[in-house]
Amino acid sequence: MATINSNYQKLPGSYLFSEVARRISVYAQAHPERKIIKLSIGDVTRPLVPAVTDALHAAVDEMGRAETFRGYGPEQGYAFLREAIVAYDFQRRGVNIQPDEVFISDGAKSDCGNIGDIFGADNKVAVCDPVYPVYVDTNAMAGRAGDYDAQAEKWTNLYYMPTVAENGFAPALPTEPVDLIYICSPNNPTGTVLTKDQLKVWVDYANANDAVILFDAAYEAFIEEDNVPHSIFEVEGAETCAIEFRSFSKTAGFTGTRCGYTVVPKALVRDGVSLNGMWNRRQSTKFNGTSYIIQRGAAAVYTEEGQRQIMENIAFYKQNAKVIYDGLQKAGLEVYGGKNSPYVWAKTPDGMPSWDFFDKLLEEANVATTPGAGFGPSGEGYIRFTAFGEAEATVEAVERIVALLNK
Repeated sequence: MATINSNYQKLPGSYLFSEVARRISVYAQAHPERKIIKLSIGDVTRPLVPAVTDALHAAVDEMGRAETFRGYGPEQGYAFLREAIVAYDFQRRGVNIQPDEVFISDGAKSDCGNIGDIFGADNKVAVCDPVYPVYVDTNAMAGRAGDYDAQAEKWTNLYYMPTVAENGFAPALPTEPVDLIYICSPNNPTGTVLTKDQLKVWVDYANANDAVILFDAAYEAFIEEDNVPHSIFEVEGAETCAIEFRSFSKTAGFTGTRCGYTVVPKALVRDGVSLNGMWNRRQSTKFNGTSYIIQRGAAAVYTEEGQRQIMENIAFYKQNAKVIYDGLQKAGLEVYGGKNSPYVWAKTPDGMPSWDFFDKLLEEANVATTPGAGFGPSGEGYIRFTAFGEAEATVEAVERIVALLNK
């Protein structure tokens, strides 16, 4: 008799963003006459820039000619993209990452979930709270999270690190031994960041305790402040204790095109084994590489024109974030994020539960958001707004919310 992975049965409800989409859909079907503005799921709205689409078209033409056709590519990614990544994302910032430490994938979400394949099931996992649900759910699927305590809204074997206003959104070091530490900066969902000095504390901890930091830098392109690292590897000592995930989704609008990469330094060794070699072995077996066409599009991001064009889009989203932040603050809400991030994190009024506030905004202002409770226990009482909408729609959404709150 075939058996199933019983850990899946422990997962509560549905995936957060699936539930958000379901509730929006149900309401929209019941009220087709109402215009819903979505500031919820972090999906981009600006199209791919011309430098990227030109490269995609050229790559399609190459694939249609016998003399330039390509079949299976290298599982780790083509050299032209890995070398461009190393030169632009790391070496220009003084970080000595090499092309054979970069692994191209179909996005940071996949790699954040799949990275667990190279770690033992007995590893103790620490997550910031609130947290991007993928970190939690994939470890629960692998059996590292224990059981779900519905009353506490926590997994029994995960170590939760409150990342809240009271500690400046900088979690304290664990009070018990942990092995894998998920850190996201700029953070999803809070929109806050960690400085170089704050990250150095974690690097020193990980090296001293043979732990591994799993660093999600998917939103690094939005960073404005000089003291906030774009990469964990800007911090001395990180090459022996950290793995970094990057994505072209928010940086260059690849949410539907799918491309990202993971950096596993060769200096990172645990149990006498190179994690670079292990990840290479895993990818070579379970992943057949990102398509040549998509990688050509991603490489165009690193051209002079590509950088100019994508930074225009990022500036567009950052202006939306400012509109949301300023509007909510003027309406009297306690607001965070928005400056180095496309996310704005707001405290619900009068301690209202986050799903209740989500429903109120959807039904009374026809604005869709994401409830903080879906990101973990410390997310309760907060709501997340994304800046990835169109400018006019974002302004209108904020005006609706402000009018509702000022009633």
